[in-house]
Amino acid sequence: MKLDVVDSAPAWYADGLKFTCTQCGNCCTGGPGFVWISEEEIGRLAELLELSREQTIERYCHQIGDRTSLRESQNAQGLYDCIFLKEGSGGKRICGVYTARPLQCRTWPFWAGNLASREAWDAAAVRCHGMNHGRQFSALEIATIAEMRPSS
Repeated sequence: MKLDVVDSAPAWYADGLKFTCTQCGNCCTGGPGFVWISEEEIGRLAELLELSREQTIERYCHQIGDRTSLRESQNAQGLYDCIFLKEGSGGKRICGVYTARPLQCRTWPFWAGNLASREAWDAAAVRCHGMNHGRQFSALEIATIAEMRPSS
């Protein structure tokens, strides 16, 4: 019986990566897109908003095929903001439902596309000022976070 040998070469981020959210809100705006939200997350969001599941879906979500996404609103610059992106004090842009935000949001910036290469990571960092700054995440922490996110 032959066993496949797992390549144990370290990832380009074997020494970890730095990230600390600066509350710039850039990850919550841009071209039109999708913020996928699960049934469980809709329940947490409804509880936080003190609404029924049905009211939460009606006001803040829309169906895309068999999946649910948070709504977006077009801002004055023509970009699409998550419906929960709010202006905070001191020019910060914050999530209005931070404690109940979907997994997709909680796992930023450790998404497969960003982790594909140093170039991909640095390209994302142009818009996300918290990347390459702040807290050092180990390669194990990054892998754990990245594996939490279902593939789109």
